[in-house]
This record gives sequence, structure tokens and C-alpha cells, in this order.
Amino acid sequence: MTRSVHTAFSSAHPVVPACYLVFTLALTMGSMQPALIAISLLGALAYGCCARGVRESLASLRWQLPFVLLVALVNPLFSAAGSTEVARFGVRAVYLESLAYGCAMGALFVASALWFQAAARMLSFDKVMALAGNAAPVVALMISMTMRLIPHFARRGRQVAGVQAVNARAAGAGPLPSDAGSTGGPQASRGGVSEDVRARLRLTSVLMGWGMEDSLETADAMRARGWGAARRTTYTRYRFSSSDAAALVGLLAGGCLCAVLAFTATSQFSFFPTVTRLVAWWGYLPYAAWMLLPALLHLREGRMFA
Repeated sequence: MTRSVHTAFSSAHPVVPACYLVFTLALTMGSMQPALIAISLLGALAYGCCARGVRESLASLRWQLPFVLLVALVNPLFSAAGSTEVARFGVRAVYLESLAYGCAMGALFVASALWFQAAARMLSFDKVMALAGNAAPVVALMISMTMRLIPHFARRGRQVAGVQAVNARAAGAGPLPSDAGSTGGPQASRGGVSEDVRARLRLTSVLMGWGMEDSLETADAMRARGWGAARRTTYTRYRFSSSDAAALVGLLAGGCLCAVLAFTATSQFSFFPTVTRLVAWWGYLPYAAWMLLPALLHLREGRMFA
């Protein structure tokens, strides 16, 4: 079955999804509270499952979950704060509060990355240019390219990792750590941690070189097409209707309400010196409704245009 091209806010003026995304990203990055982070992560993952498919969204957890674990383990090495000691390495103590804070930071980063991926789908290039192209064409272009950068680099990272895995098997060095779990066998641990680090460094180097080469080609192509030489028109004209005005007013009211709820929940929670106990609160319900709104709209518009 062909996946629908319609997504959340696809029938609305570009200012409507832009308003929602500004509030959502600000709420996500500014709410250092475990329950709010979990709700935002759940909402972003739910929209990813609707827009990109369940298999592709869950496959991205292969790097997201290890990243959360990595941040949770590294944070106590730089921030030895807390009151509940769980381990000690020489003179360095590891506290439960530092582990919890690192886990929350990792989850916050993953949630922000998922919302940027959602923004790339809700606000396509033509919508960004129609929204701010005439007033600030350079800023609009930078925003659209930045939103495209994370999923673009993720796709290319998988391509490079696959090529490196094939070359490693052809050379008889065994599979790389990235695909060792799927192949198994004694050769999977031959390289050890050092080979894993070298493989990741090679992958990063290839991605950086590929990105710089693409930037030069993009600049040459834009210069050849006369970018900035004249005032450009947009591909599509979007009319701001009364329904868009009503949706914008509703989003502004809902965003302000969620901001108040997030400020209240964040100010009443603390990681240090001890982690504050989380309790059931009615404010999580409207916050969850806000974060799940794109997934619900995607399902609704998918049925309308099916």
C-alpha cells in the first residue's frame, strides 16, 4: 500500500505548523523534567511512526537508545554531584542523581532530534520559503537546510556504514561492530573496542568530507542559477484563511498553557541533591495532548485523503 503524502498541518497555512513547532521545540528543550521529557519523546516517536512508518522509526532507536545510555554514563564523570553514591572509582564517586540527570539529558537530545525530523516533514522547502522567503531569503534557506541536515546525515551514515561492513567482510576482517549483532560468530569481537572506535572515526570523517563537498556543489549550483540576483517568487501561494486564523489562535492559547504547565512542573522538580519524587498530576494530560497533536492530525488527514 502506498504511503500517503499528506501529513500533519498539510492543509493549513505554513504559519500554523511553524507556530506549533516553535512552541514544541521550546517546550522540549526548556523542560528538564523526566515526565515532560518522556511525553515529548513519546509524541515525537508517535508522529515518526505515522509519517515515516513504524519499522523505520523503531530502527532509529538503534542509535538513540545507546546515545541516552552513553550520556547517562559519561555525565557522572564530569558532574560528580548528588547524595546517593552507587559506585566509586578511585577518588571519583558516581552518584545516582548524576546518572538520572545524564539519562534525562540524553532523552532530551533524542526528543529534540526527533522533533527536528518532524519539522522537516511538516515544513517542506517550499513552505519555509513561502513563510519567510521574501522577508529573509537567506534565513529561510538556512532553516530549511538545517531541518534537512539531520535525516540526510542519518541516511548517509547508514550507507557509509553498510559499505564499510561489506569492505571489511571482503577483506576477511570480519563484520564491523555496527552489523556484528546481526551476523554473530567469533569474528565479531576480533577488532575489539579499538576497531569499533576506528570504524566510528572513519565514518565521521567520511560524513564530514561528504558534507563539505555537498556544500561546495550546492553553492556552485545556487550561484549558477542566480541566487540573490533578483527577488524570487515561491512555488506555491498559500492563502491565510479564517480556519487558519482560528487554528493559530488555538495553538497560541494551547502553547501558552503548556508553557505555564511546563514551568510549574520544572520548577517543582530537582535532580540535586536528591531526585524529587514524581506524582500524578492533571497538567500532564494537556501537555500530552499537545505533543500527540501531530500524530492525531496525521491519522485524521490520512483518512480524509485516502
